Amino acid sequence: MTINFERWGETILGAIVAVVAIGFFAFAAAQAGQTGARSGYDLTARFQRVDGIDVGSDVRISGVKVGVVRAIELDPETYLARVTLAMNREVQVLDDSTARVASDGLLGGGYIAIEPAGMDALAAGGEIPNTQGSVDLLTLFASFAQGSQSNSQNEEVQ
Repeated sequence: MTINFERWGETILGAIVAVVAIGFFAFAAAQAGQTGARSGYDLTARFQRVDGIDVGSDVRISGVKVGVVRAIELDPETYLARVTLAMNREVQVLDDSTARVASDGLLGGGYIAIEPAGMDALAAGGEIPNTQGSVDLLTLFASFAQGSQSNSQNEEVQ
């Protein structure tokens, strides 16, 4: 009986690739949604629209990641989306700040951008008072197209 070492080599290489893939998957699953905000504090914000935002989306101030979206739920009384933000402990959000839904471009992912304003820091569990939801691009383009048609019709009348 002869041993085909070439096949054993392929089998061992395949096993090594499978072990590395499983290790990578386990590491990614363990790290998902963790950014150091575990030792931070939570804030809430209420939005009319949160299109493009999911649990784990970034929270940024001046483009710097300072937290993640921990939860998104519908407020049954106001029908607004209540978003819970897990903020890094080192970052204090001021009491008159604005939270808005932003994106990294036309096809980019969504994130929460906080624009600081005010004098005092919000306490843990506090709510960001000013919010701006996501913009529906189709509605925006439709209103722009309608506006340009109105302008051209006004020019024809004059």
